[in-house]
Amino acid sequence: MINFARATVGTLMLSAAWTGVHAQPAGPQPAEPTSAQDAATAPAAAAAAAPADEEADPNARDIIVTGSRTPKAVDKIPGAITVITPAEVQRSLTITEDNTAILAKTVPGYSESNQTLNTLGETLRGRAALYLFDGIPQSTPLRDGSRNATFTDMSIVERIEVIGGASASEGIGAAGGVINYITKRATRDGLHANIGGRFGSQGRDDSEIWGIKGDVSYKGGDFDIFAAAAYVDRGATYDARGRRIGLSASSSLADTTQKNFFLKAGYEFGESQRIEATGNYFRLASKGNYYYVAGVRPPPGTDQTTGIPDTSVRGTLLVNGQDVIRTEFNEFKQAALNYSNTDLAGGSLVATLYYARQSMRFGGENTDDRQDPLIAPIGTLVDQSEINSKKYGLRTSYTLPEFVTGLEVRLGIDAVYDNTEQRLALTDRVLVPPLKYTSFGPYAQLSYDLGPVTFTGGIRHEDGRVKVDDYNTLFRRNRAFVEGGTLKYKNDLLNGGVIARLGGGFSVFAAYSEGFTLPNVGIPLRNINTLGQTVEGIVDLQAVIFENKEIGANWRGSWGSFGGSYYRSYSKLGATLSVDPATLDFVLNRRPVRITGFDATAEIKPTPWLRFNGLYSYVKGVTSRSNNVTTPLDVQLGITNIAPEKLNLTATVLPMDDLSFSLGMDKTMDRTVRTGTTVTERTKGRTLFDATVGYRIEGVGTVSLAAENLFNKFYFLAFSQIDFFQNYFAGRGRTVTLSLRSDF
Repeated sequence: MINFARATVGTLMLSAAWTGVHAQPAGPQPAEPTSAQDAATAPAAAAAAAPADEEADPNARDIIVTGSRTPKAVDKIPGAITVITPAEVQRSLTITEDNTAILAKTVPGYSESNQTLNTLGETLRGRAALYLFDGIPQSTPLRDGSRNATFTDMSIVERIEVIGGASASEGIGAAGGVINYITKRATRDGLHANIGGRFGSQGRDDSEIWGIKGDVSYKGGDFDIFAAAAYVDRGATYDARGRRIGLSASSSLADTTQKNFFLKAGYEFGESQRIEATGNYFRLASKGNYYYVAGVRPPPGTDQTTGIPDTSVRGTLLVNGQDVIRTEFNEFKQAALNYSNTDLAGGSLVATLYYARQSMRFGGENTDDRQDPLIAPIGTLVDQSEINSKKYGLRTSYTLPEFVTGLEVRLGIDAVYDNTEQRLALTDRVLVPPLKYTSFGPYAQLSYDLGPVTFTGGIRHEDGRVKVDDYNTLFRRNRAFVEGGTLKYKNDLLNGGVIARLGGGFSVFAAYSEGFTLPNVGIPLRNINTLGQTVEGIVDLQAVIFENKEIGANWRGSWGSFGGSYYRSYSKLGATLSVDPATLDFVLNRRPVRITGFDATAEIKPTPWLRFNGLYSYVKGVTSRSNNVTTPLDVQLGITNIAPEKLNLTATVLPMDDLSFSLGMDKTMDRTVRTGTTVTERTKGRTLFDATVGYRIEGVGTVSLAAENLFNKFYFLAFSQIDFFQNYFAGRGRTVTLSLRSDF
């Protein structure tokens, strides 16, 4: 795990770990607010960069991971956790409303944002990440539609905790790590209200983005409540040359409306107990004003940044005389009930019940895979694919801080039921049958302090099964009958690590962890086109087990910090996606995968009013040449799985308490991908800048002005430089945004 010690106005890189089952994130927050929570609701947190007093003390030894089930000093955990602080969330929101763009700017190992709803190719350390909302899973590994990263309005998010590397801490799905969005709650006594608005534009026709957001909080005695609502309206987006950017086949952020309603209420009783309920509703939907038009991609093997990018045109799209434009949306509903007791038989207990319902509807199409002559003449049938997922779960943790002197013991069990399916929504046809997944995951974790050295180790037993009923594939797949069945998955997942505190702010660590996930089961199930197939007989559905090894070192001092780590992740039977050139459909590849990488962060604070932050990441992945071939691993993985090398730098100036300036640089490098000695992919990097200025006006609020892509650089997204399906997009040109947030 990354071992960085960085407590800043920007990203806070803590010396913490998510090793196997260790330090699992909780849902609702602890009874006592943390300093970070106080900062989240303080008026100054709305500034583009926070004042110096909001910063955590870089020399403090008691920094804790508040999203963990049991708070623990981070300098006693081998590994790292990246916390995007409240101030950094606010700064990012002044620049963009793009959720994954925030991750790309602040998290080592996270890919460049696609700038759409589609996250295909967006990975963490070369593998898919598990997205959580207060500990509630948002990802659907059984049928990953690459749409799960946009599930809430960021105005209700206090901070984001990111755990890099394969982890079993949350059961399935955390192949590349865990990204947990921690929401706000009432932390100040009395009644408080915030209202904010933003208006941004690229200076082009219908390029405006505007929104209004507000929240009300009350805390009195043992009761607290926090309620929030938000609305965002987005127009079209343009590249730096003034060409309207095309709409993704998997849905876009452009030309959409977004609304969010959030409620969190808590009650403390006795001297150590708290119960808390949380609910959230989010919906992002297309307005249908534009349709996709292909550009001109250069021939294969040539510079892919010299063509004419895909665009979008206002109006109605007619295909074979049929209007195929339909409303696309992400709709996420979730609720949780949390109970905590910090003094139960000498230990602390946290238990969370949750429910989540997620719907992701894609665009209208009348392509070959949508046709059925029993419904309409070939070429005339318009339909929309929709992924629906229902989740119920229980998460528990009981911790004895001093089982014996120096030894902490944590025990718990997680249970989940996940029912995910994909249908053609307008005709109610089965594309992927319901995948009914149940899992029980008991775990135990130990942590032992021996002077300046801490040893950790644990085990999680994952006992899951996927039940699939009999079904028939679509007309395009010959209406093949597939016999259902139950797939069983049982694995014991281990973790261990050691961290040594050397003095003078230095520490070193080594860690080992195992992760577990299931492949994108829906892909092979929907692609079956021959008779006699059974669910239990498809080798593609075997589990993916990851081994993650990491070493690292960090230093923290009064004038700055530095941290770096090297990691290696291996799966004997990995899961990667490619596109069938004949059908243009996804194909699931099951081959061994080895990923290696290096992450680094640094901060320099030469004066109290000036600071510089930087992060760097390099990732490389290799696999074999075909399925069922284990050696050699000489096929380099490309942009669909592995992000190019990146370097991000930020300078922040705080000339006075109420005024802040920041300038950021976001750079990705050129890369050449090879199979053996044959070049299979080339991508060109780019260097972008952004800037913010924030000023707090007494009695009014905080006014912020921000510019994304400050110098209006024309570039192609890295994922657009490979020939996928309708993906030849240039990046966003300069966008200027003015925002105001007032506190009453």
